[in-house]
Amino acid sequence: MTVPINAVDGPSMLSIPPGLDPDLLRSFVLIAEGGSFTRAAQAVGRTQSAVSMQIRRLEEILGQPLLLRGTRGVEPTQHGLWLLERARRLLALHDEIHSTFRQPSIAGAVRLGSPDDYALRWLPGILARFAASHPAVQVEVTCAPSNELVERLGGGELDLTLISEGNEPAGARVRWLWHGPLIWVGMEEPARRRPLPLALASAGCSWRTAAISALDAADLPWRMAYTAASLSGSLAVALAGLAVTVAMPAPLPEGLRVLGAAEGLPPLPDFGIGLLRGPAMPVAEALARHIEECFQLETGFETRMRA
Repeated sequence: MTVPINAVDGPSMLSIPPGLDPDLLRSFVLIAEGGSFTRAAQAVGRTQSAVSMQIRRLEEILGQPLLLRGTRGVEPTQHGLWLLERARRLLALHDEIHSTFRQPSIAGAVRLGSPDDYALRWLPGILARFAASHPAVQVEVTCAPSNELVERLGGGELDLTLISEGNEPAGARVRWLWHGPLIWVGMEEPARRRPLPLALASAGCSWRTAAISALDAADLPWRMAYTAASLSGSLAVALAGLAVTVAMPAPLPEGLRVLGAAEGLPPLPDFGIGLLRGPAMPVAEALARHIEECFQLETGFETRMRA
C-alpha cells in the first residue's frame, strides 16, 4: 500500500528549517572578526547598507540578535559567538566544495609572517593543503621574531602573521589558534647545574620572558649561556648538553626530553599562538580561514577572538 506523504507520522518529520545563505554567514563572520561593517562591506564588494541588510535578514531567520556595537566597535552577542565558530566551519566546507568543482575564483599573492619556532611545526602542512585548494594563489612567507613581524604587519609589509602571545599590539583583535603550556627541554645533567645554563632567544621573546620570570619567582639562579635566533638553534645547544631551553609541546629530537620538578625546575605559564591580520582582502581572508581550520583540525582547539 502506498502511504500518502501527508500521512507520515507527525509533522516534525517534514519540518525543514529555512536554508542559510553562505553570503549572509560570510558577511556576519567578517563583521564579527573585524569589528566593522565598513571593512566587511569592502571585503565582500558590497555597500555598507547592503551588508547591514544581510545581517538583519540573518537575525530574522535565526530569531536572535547577533551583533552589538560595543566600546571596541561591533562585537558578537552570546548567540553571535555561538554562531561564529560554526559559521567558520560551514564556510570552510562550502568553499572547499566550490573550489573542487569550479576553477579557483581567488588569485594573487599573499604575504604571511611566522616566527621560526612555528615554521617547521605548522607551515608545511598548512601551505601544502592551501596550495591544493587555491592553486592560483602565491604565498610569500617571512620568518622573523614575533615583535618584528608585528612591526612589518603594521607597516604594510605583511598581510597576516602568526605571533606568540605577549607580542600583540594593545587593543589588537587577535584570532587565538592554540593555547597551552610551555615546557622545559634538555638533558638531566645541565638541568641540575646552578646557576642554570639557558639557551633562549634574544630580549623581547615572550618565551624568554616567561622562563626568566619563572626562575626568578622560584629564586633559582640562572645564566644566559647561549642566545639563539630560533628554536632550532636553542634545541641544538640543548642537544649538545650545554644548556636547557623552553619549547611548546611537540615531538623532540632524539636525546632531549621534557624537564620539570624532578630536576628542580619551576612550572612555566601557558602561552598562545595568535593570528593577526592586516586590511581585509579576499586572498588574505582565504588563507586566514585555512590556517584557523588547520589548527583546529590538528589540535582540537576552538579558535577564538580576543582583544
